[in-house]
Amino acid sequence: MPTRYDPLTAEPKWRAAWADADLYRTKSPEEAGDAPKAFILEMFPYPSGRLHMGHVRNYAMGDVIARHRRAKGHNVLHPMGWDAFGMPAENAAMENKVHPGAWTYDNIAAMKSQFERLGLSLDWSREFATCDAEYYGEQQKLFLKLLDKGLVYRKASKVNWDPVDHTVLANEQVIDGRGWRSGALVEQRELTQWFFKITAYADDLLTALDGLDRWPEKVRTMQGNWIGRSEGLQMRFSFDQPPTSVPPEFEAGIEIYTTRPDTLFGASFLALSPDHPLTKQLAQQNADIAAFRAACAKVGTSEEAIEKAEKVGIDTGLSVSHPFIDGKTLPVWVANFVLMGYGTGAVFACPAHDQRDLDFARKYNLPVRTVVLPPDEKPGDFAVGDTAYVGPGTLFQSEFLDGMTIEAAKSATIEKIEAMGCGQRSVNYRLRDWGVSRQRYWGCPIPIIHCDQCGVVPVPERDLPVRLPDDVSFDKPGNPLSHHPDWADVDCPNCGKAARRETDTLDTFVDSSWYFARFASANDLDERAYWLPVDQYIGGVEHAILHLLYSRFFSRAMRDVGEMDLPSGEPFAGLFTQGMVTHETYRSDDGRWVSPSEITRDGDAVTEISTGKPLTVGPVEKMSKSKRNTIDPDTMIETFGADVARFFTLSDSPPERDVEWTQSGVEGAARFAQRVWSLFDAMPEDAATVQVSGKSDLRKYNHRAVAAIDKAVEDFRFNSAVATLYEWVSTLKKSEQPDQQADRAEGCQQLARCLVLFMPHLAEACWHRIGGSGLVAAATWPDIDASLIVDETVTLPIQVNGKRRSQLEIAKDAPQTDIEAAALADADAASFLQGKTVKKVIVVPGRIVNIVAT
Repeated sequence: MPTRYDPLTAEPKWRAAWADADLYRTKSPEEAGDAPKAFILEMFPYPSGRLHMGHVRNYAMGDVIARHRRAKGHNVLHPMGWDAFGMPAENAAMENKVHPGAWTYDNIAAMKSQFERLGLSLDWSREFATCDAEYYGEQQKLFLKLLDKGLVYRKASKVNWDPVDHTVLANEQVIDGRGWRSGALVEQRELTQWFFKITAYADDLLTALDGLDRWPEKVRTMQGNWIGRSEGLQMRFSFDQPPTSVPPEFEAGIEIYTTRPDTLFGASFLALSPDHPLTKQLAQQNADIAAFRAACAKVGTSEEAIEKAEKVGIDTGLSVSHPFIDGKTLPVWVANFVLMGYGTGAVFACPAHDQRDLDFARKYNLPVRTVVLPPDEKPGDFAVGDTAYVGPGTLFQSEFLDGMTIEAAKSATIEKIEAMGCGQRSVNYRLRDWGVSRQRYWGCPIPIIHCDQCGVVPVPERDLPVRLPDDVSFDKPGNPLSHHPDWADVDCPNCGKAARRETDTLDTFVDSSWYFARFASANDLDERAYWLPVDQYIGGVEHAILHLLYSRFFSRAMRDVGEMDLPSGEPFAGLFTQGMVTHETYRSDDGRWVSPSEITRDGDAVTEISTGKPLTVGPVEKMSKSKRNTIDPDTMIETFGADVARFFTLSDSPPERDVEWTQSGVEGAARFAQRVWSLFDAMPEDAATVQVSGKSDLRKYNHRAVAAIDKAVEDFRFNSAVATLYEWVSTLKKSEQPDQQADRAEGCQQLARCLVLFMPHLAEACWHRIGGSGLVAAATWPDIDASLIVDETVTLPIQVNGKRRSQLEIAKDAPQTDIEAAALADADAASFLQGKTVKKVIVVPGRIVNIVAT
């Protein structure tokens, strides 16, 4: 009698079998011998306590790749760990009166249990959390090596400061000018911070993008734009008369940087950053400038925040001479849209051809002079209104530049300024050094001691790791390390006098910038050299800039301090960015979001179960807790099994696109699992031992299906592989004739070994059902008979007098005379030849047959 597959019974059984066999343990290079290595890595998760369907999709994709490479003879490293430091743990500590460490490790245990239920082929022996003292102790050693190399330094800088939480906020944590957690208006403060000198590798980080041919083009573009290399002019504007109100270092003039030197004849004013050194000096003498600086400090430090703010400024009363126009002077303003971190912190403004400059000039009635003439415009007719012209054109109203293209005018201007001795061609980068200081407890302590006599002193390596104290209090706002009674008190390792530890901890981006190397080996450089770079990295496009850029910096820095033998400096040879899992949203009349588990559907009508009231069905959006449109993976697993949850996330959309979670889609995947089982359940128990040969149509189909799935997985077209599986199962179920049984048995053998990539528990049950030897998860990839997947025939269109009338299937190596005879004998083509005389038959080999008749 046919049986029904029970995933809730089968799945734990096969996971136990894999664990007993230690199936997914990574082999050492010596054990692997000549087998090629494959390091498959998904971006490791933050231990929030619960998996979501986005996790299921991301890690199922990596599992498909890892299983495929393992089956094809690679030595696979497929590890898992936890990105475990960060503010959420501190927030939980404050809200729930629990230690961040206890909260984190409890969450890790819960999520690991969920991961294990998914049947992922992970090597858990290499598991670690970034909050493990062993891990962050190694990170502290790296920090000190980078410090010794000159890649770490300390300086005062502007930061976003939350006055309620008493901590620095990243730009991403400032929402509409307020702290993301406290809701307080964010201030700008100048604090002494630690920085990684990422700009030391700016040019290499940019040019190396061209060699990352297995990265998405959009990610390479995003990284290139973030690094932002620009060629321009750095020049000095001299004051029109000796100033009396500027310090000596500015008496020679004001240095500016511009990427548009061609527009110098359109210059209207100079603008200084509120943080420019000259601005600071002037503020000491001018209360209005000081007040303006204070007002600017209330805006966030991000470019986006500054860009959105109204363009405002204050006149310094100073003026400089135009370098080309005798007697022309330009007023010097302080403007809130000029960033101290870019160029020199000072710019010349050409309002006609820059929108920010134009908005500013219109507000303060400053001159607007057009100097770039658009194509097909006449000089006397063209003028700029409220929109700056930034398109192509030729220079006019610019003396020696008139008639030149923009690029030619840039070069000519730079040459002229260089000849005058007041500037030079210059390269600039948008990229800024990475500020890593954070005023919080739950992070990696910075291994530095501050001594009144010796200054900044590195913690000796023998004293690492500098461990976080367990007895901390979150009763006071700010960093618990700063007000701990004695943790920071320490003797200076140089002079022995009383000193104080650094109480800032490292940005959590640091923790995730080298973890791939730790997975490769804790401290064996030869083993790291064997495994790196990561062959396939998988994760969300939201990490396309910062995480990936910081990891690329870290791999270069680690190489240069002897911690990694990676000549290219590139940590990830291949990168894939997957789409999100989405779901409909549901909302009640009173504005409450309602979860999918709380609704019932009748056609298009959706009702809340608890109230019986209709709900408004909203747009399909990324699953999020705030919109309550999440699906709990545990619920899916307990209802349908882990394989169905995995299979659905891989089946409905190309993996780089979003996939919409639907109940009907999941039920369809569950039905497919039962169809697969019914196919194998009907097979003889020794079907796995059947040997076949020959070139029957079914054998050809089986081998072509294997080849199609093989290529689809290599190309990250998992949905195409799933489509092939659907068709293959249907074909095998229909092949019930007695003379097809041997070929059907071979097809089932191959199917189980392909299915294990996607539905590993079911594949194991099927393999066991037909008498397969060992575990199918350990089986090699099915051999493909090349002669069975090569087409022996070709289909040729038949044209009559140039119009397609039929088609002909014929042997690829058929002689031309046979092709002509077959075309003339074709019934459909012959119907168009009635009453006509065939003049000639033209055969284009492998492509077409054309019969010419009158």
